[in-house]
Amino acid sequence: MPDLTPWLQRLGDGMRRHGATIRVVQWAVVLFYAVLLVIPALLPLPSSQARLFDNLTLLAQFLFWGLWWPFVLLSIVLFGRLWCGVLCPEGALSEWASHYGKGLGVPRGLRWAGWPTLAFCLTTVYGQLISVYDYAQAALLILGGSTVAAVIVGLLFARGKRVWCRYLCPVSGVFSLLARLAPVHFQVDEQRWLENPPPRRPPPNCAPLLDIRRLRGAADCHACGRCSGQRDAVRLIARSSNEEILHSTANTLSAWDARLLLFGVIGLAMGAFQWTVSPWFIDFKQSLAQWLVSHDWLWALQDNAPWWLLTHYPQLNDSFSWLDGFCIVAYLGTSALLIGTSLMLLMRLAARLTGDSAQYRPLAITLTPLGGAGLFLGLSATTVKLLRYEGLLLEWVQSARAGLLVAAIAWSLWLGYRRLEQTTASPVRRLLAMACLVSASGLVGYGWWLQFWGW
Repeated sequence: MPDLTPWLQRLGDGMRRHGATIRVVQWAVVLFYAVLLVIPALLPLPSSQARLFDNLTLLAQFLFWGLWWPFVLLSIVLFGRLWCGVLCPEGALSEWASHYGKGLGVPRGLRWAGWPTLAFCLTTVYGQLISVYDYAQAALLILGGSTVAAVIVGLLFARGKRVWCRYLCPVSGVFSLLARLAPVHFQVDEQRWLENPPPRRPPPNCAPLLDIRRLRGAADCHACGRCSGQRDAVRLIARSSNEEILHSTANTLSAWDARLLLFGVIGLAMGAFQWTVSPWFIDFKQSLAQWLVSHDWLWALQDNAPWWLLTHYPQLNDSFSWLDGFCIVAYLGTSALLIGTSLMLLMRLAARLTGDSAQYRPLAITLTPLGGAGLFLGLSATTVKLLRYEGLLLEWVQSARAGLLVAAIAWSLWLGYRRLEQTTASPVRRLLAMACLVSASGLVGYGWWLQFWGW
């Protein structure tokens, strides 16, 4: 296999030299993002006869949810957080705004590690309540609201930095998890950094406020290339996609990494993608509706909530009642708690079996490929739905879904097996711990099987 290191190093150094070009690309993405987000929200709702290529609203819906977000996730797995550093419109706007703001320091409360997890969960739930995948107004409210918040944070806090991206972005935690699988990253040689050999370039502006000298892995790095070649210690290199997860420890992983993965990326997201096709949801809502009618609580069956609180488009016969809203929140919350708690207990049992409870976080993080595959499967379901509306049969989709799911399960189990090999547990205990990992992967796989094949 040819050595890619020299080529990658030149690529990284080129990103630094051509930073101005990257800024132009970022602003082009900002303009494209604004057009797709704002204009469709101002247009009338598309009719039932409207088609993808003759209606801007439907086209924007397809570009955002059918292409943009699924393949942003895929890009993180392939290239690390290149999206964050080079293309993300929110990051570019937040950094730009920070040059003209108050330049306050970052408050301690803002640096709480749980904000990305909380923001991801709240955004996911709220998005389902207002049907963010289906309506341009809902997309503008959530994505536009997030962008406005990013700009406000930029105006308030550290100059020339991306405080929003580092501490508050709803998808920052998800990207951090998936970037651990990237086969490329900017590697830092700390010893060479300390030696500081010539040429002595001016220090780069690390917008996400990272300590470049102590940077390990791709989880937090935005891959913008600004520090490439600094002190001849920072280089873009190729690596194994397993490396960062296999070398992670309880000290390098936050408790929030495991919580976000198990309860958010897997548990909550599965519920969000499932509830529209779940017979359990329908049975629950019908049972609750009968109870409400028998107790004369008919107000809960009304669909008079505003569109920004619950989906309300009566002209398209699509409106959520207060009961619908409660059932969606209950279903998503139950999914997050039930699946997340089950996975947590299985991972803790596996760690206990190794004789080292500190192995919990490193073992939990081995489910990252399965979590990422689940997000891609769920988001790409919108892609498939929209293309089928256009008359495309896409008969290969189910096979592709099965192949991706099986590959993700196999990858997660391989990572888990390799982690267990690093422990000092006896072969019998490692076998029992591996059974826990198989059960965890099987539980997640069963959930996706229900959505695409079982129901």
